[in-house]
Amino acid sequence: MIFESHAHYDDEVFDEDREELLRSLGEHGIGYVINVGSSIENCRRTLALTEQYSFVYGAMGVHPSETGELDEENFAWLRAQCAAPKIVAVGEIGLDYHWQEPEASVQKKWFERQLELAKDTGLPVIIHSRDAAKDTLDILRAHGAEEIGGVIHCFSYAKEMAREYLEMGYYFGIGGVVTFKNAKKLKEAVQYIPMDRILLETDSPYLAPEPNRGQRNSSLNLPYVVQAIAALKGIGCEEVEEITSGNAKRLFGIGQ
Repeated sequence: MIFESHAHYDDEVFDEDREELLRSLGEHGIGYVINVGSSIENCRRTLALTEQYSFVYGAMGVHPSETGELDEENFAWLRAQCAAPKIVAVGEIGLDYHWQEPEASVQKKWFERQLELAKDTGLPVIIHSRDAAKDTLDILRAHGAEEIGGVIHCFSYAKEMAREYLEMGYYFGIGGVVTFKNAKKLKEAVQYIPMDRILLETDSPYLAPEPNRGQRNSSLNLPYVVQAIAALKGIGCEEVEEITSGNAKRLFGIGQ
């Protein structure tokens, strides 16, 4: 069974067929889904999904682009939700310098606060890092992130940066981008990263793989990602599914 380690099924683009889609995942070989929070409202919706579907687990966190909404009151709410039975990570958190708002100082403040939240609650982190490689790594090191553990979501840096995260014991979320013809840097990184550090993800509804690039993404597209990783690693698709599922269960403490 495939373990989907990063999706956003709370997104409004799934409003018309969410239940039908989620109910169909099992028959297509998708055994587990981590629905990942990105704002306070998305976290509320994520909690509801974990209560409705037995195979859906959740992560509580505020995406760097949404950190402008955070204050002490809703941060306290976020902390309380980390104790919910099916919340297995803090995320997605990090830095995103591709967009200019909120300013870097705000992003850094709440990235650091959410890292400390993960440390306090004993949960791993799901890290978002876009155009912010050095600052992300520096903050993680400064906060003892190797003791927290987690995954670099939608890993997009070169294998040299992968080496840094491997030394910290982190996992790597690999999704549809690995199927893109122009993703040479990522493909080299995937060849370099050991299989026991790779997780499957989609970032649904974003980043659909070839041949569905540009369309709404869902976990049903994960076999394309599996095929791409299998080809890069020179192993079978079933082996990719088995290893990555075991990796995700180990990281998130599910089914152990």
